[in-house]
Amino acid sequence: MRRFAFASLAFLAVFRGAAQDTLIQHITGRRIESLDGAWQYLVDPYGTGYYDYRHQPMTRGGFFEDRQPKDSTQFVEYDFNHAPSLHVPGDWNSQDPKLLYYEGILWYRRQFTVSVASGHRYFLYFGAVNYAAHVYLNGRPLGDHYGGFTPFQFEVTGLLKPGENSLVLMVDNTRHQDDVPTVNTDWWNYGGITRDVYLADMPSDFIRDYSLHLDPRHPDRIVGSVVAVGPVDISIPAAGLHWTAQPGVPFSIPAPGLKKWSPGDPFLYDVHLRSAGDSVSDRIGFRTISVRGQDILLNGKSIFLKGICIHDENPLIPGRNRGEGDLRMLLEWAKELHCNYVRLAHYPHNEAMLRLADEMGLLVWAEIPVYWTISFDNPGTFAEAAGQLTGMISRDKNRASVVIWSVGNETPVTAPRLRFMGNLADSARALDSTRLVTAAMEVRTQGMDMTVDDPLAAKLDLVSFNEYRGWYSGGLNDIEGVHFHIANQKPVVISEFGGEALGGFHGDSTTRWTEEYQEALYVHQLRLLSTLEGLRGMTPWILVDFRSPRRQNSVYQNGWNRKGLISSDGQKKKAFFVVRSFYDHIHD
Repeated sequence: MRRFAFASLAFLAVFRGAAQDTLIQHITGRRIESLDGAWQYLVDPYGTGYYDYRHQPMTRGGFFEDRQPKDSTQFVEYDFNHAPSLHVPGDWNSQDPKLLYYEGILWYRRQFTVSVASGHRYFLYFGAVNYAAHVYLNGRPLGDHYGGFTPFQFEVTGLLKPGENSLVLMVDNTRHQDDVPTVNTDWWNYGGITRDVYLADMPSDFIRDYSLHLDPRHPDRIVGSVVAVGPVDISIPAAGLHWTAQPGVPFSIPAPGLKKWSPGDPFLYDVHLRSAGDSVSDRIGFRTISVRGQDILLNGKSIFLKGICIHDENPLIPGRNRGEGDLRMLLEWAKELHCNYVRLAHYPHNEAMLRLADEMGLLVWAEIPVYWTISFDNPGTFAEAAGQLTGMISRDKNRASVVIWSVGNETPVTAPRLRFMGNLADSARALDSTRLVTAAMEVRTQGMDMTVDDPLAAKLDLVSFNEYRGWYSGGLNDIEGVHFHIANQKPVVISEFGGEALGGFHGDSTTRWTEEYQEALYVHQLRLLSTLEGLRGMTPWILVDFRSPRRQNSVYQNGWNRKGLISSDGQKKKAFFVVRSFYDHIHD
């Protein structure tokens, strides 16, 4: 696993995943200045801006210093001032054709001015940077972060200058075997500062974090905690509730008659928190989620999870989603499919996506990118996965929409993997006991028998697995005769199934890649899955076609995974209407 050290500046704090300070909860509800917009960039495939010619980390003269020659006699072999720019948030692959397949180091520079107030504390907050981020302010290293989908922050109190400041990031999206995800995935490795960047102006003593939710065992009570310097007054005016919480002391407050959040009525309460020196308001829904036998209970009532998988990508505007409009479009398509549930695969999505799901009434499966053949016997890899799990749960623990934490996808059954995944499941429960924990498992196929007996299921609340009968295994006539053998008597949620079709390509139902083949596959699959005992939900793969370098069929794929129910130009394929009709006829 690659790591860089900051040479003679090692005394400065270096933040790595879960080791960083507690993230500021609800960053967009604080006093912030957006640093989004145009950032100058330099492509650095040899790491010249960080290493000298002896391949040692530079202590001076690196790109992070953002040096400006004082006169024509000075030698500076880089220049941000006349460099091209990239838009932040956004990936570099889709913004410059020369960078479409680029994997390596790219330097970003953003100049900004700020008025520094005495007694205030300042934090630089990054929604996500893929993958390794090394952050410098005015030539001084702040620290680094590894993981492409979770937020991180650095306190810069005392480091900001009156007037103009220079913020420089060295971003490296190179894939490595020991990282999370690992070298081989089925999505595009978008590099860059892919989510919002903020400068947060906080009072000296502020409310850093808070958690509020219903007690799973006593759903007429609100439980939670706060992280602050002194007492925090909490009020929910619409519920007539007001109490005082002590930092680090869990609270339990009677809340009879509280209106429950659900997909049919996604009611959100305005929650206000106030301390001696700070205040913050949030919109929070209250609900419970549990399992009983082979049933899933939302607010104590049985529910069938009518879902779809979604990637964090807009097919109409290439690259990572860049704003709320992109995110809302995807969720509106899910609602048009008549979903009450989405699987946000295969990594933590934008925080705004979860808040929109709260608002729009969509239950959420949230996942970390423990994907395929992770280095399960590497302690550093586990630490990185655990850090990403912590970051995801810490950020999204107050979102009513999130009902499932997933610790991975399609990981092969071995003893090291079982320890790795089992420990992640235990960590998820320790961090948050109010939600379900699962993983997308694989099946063993022999003839017409499909067996799900992964020992990891003992650690999970749901039996969730991916199966692609009719696409990767057999044809259309080999679907409905399948016999499932499931070892655990738990709710069954099919996390993936489907097949590919090129939007607009038509033919008979036996011709691969046609919309008609995909349509027929779904008809047969839905008949098959309807016979499964304990079936309580599904998320077909996937809502929209998405980019993947693995997909090399130049006639039908051309760098796209075409399993979407919606094509890369936004047109609904015939299978879309098959799934919607199926969901229309499901009543809990």
